[in-house]
Amino acid sequence: MKALIYFIPLALLAACQSPNPYVADSRPLPPAPAEAASHFDRSAYPAALRDYGRYRNWSWLDGQLPSGSAWADGALLAEALSNGLDQRGLRPSSGTGDLLVSASLQLERRQYQVREDYGSYYGHSPYGDRYGMYGSVPMVRNYEVEVAVVRIELFDAQSGQAVWSGNAEAPSQGSQSDRADTLRRAIADALGSYPPN
Repeated sequence: MKALIYFIPLALLAACQSPNPYVADSRPLPPAPAEAASHFDRSAYPAALRDYGRYRNWSWLDGQLPSGSAWADGALLAEALSNGLDQRGLRPSSGTGDLLVSASLQLERRQYQVREDYGSYYGHSPYGDRYGMYGSVPMVRNYEVEVAVVRIELFDAQSGQAVWSGNAEAPSQGSQSDRADTLRRAIADALGSYPPN
């Protein structure tokens, strides 16, 4: 038995000292193309930070007011968005502004799940000591809600690149005046992250 204890470590050491059948070998790298010395690859570097302070005014993308829906018309959406942009320091332009604005309003359905635990305790002691039994039953309820989703996109007027986008949703219940207030709150929520840090 003692011989076996000495034999196993010696066998492992002998196995580790055998020659390696694999040889490190590689082909040399091909030479760089001739135009590599004069070509600058902008995609290899991160984009420069955008200066949102230079955007002072805006106009609608393609000169089109946003289209509304059965929930709220386009004029209400345009007015609420104009007020929201005004609060961010962006003024409407009579010509082409620094930013081009696109907005849409859609009704969508969301499904939610709520869990409620119903339980009861049975048993009581006149001396203050508690004994008894407790049991609970989870009740899971699914319900569907219709929400109004506002999507806003801002494009740089010179380059045509999208510079910012945001969206928010609001419950679609209520009267017409409630809808207007709800739409204003949803636009304020959507514009809450503009300008980005």
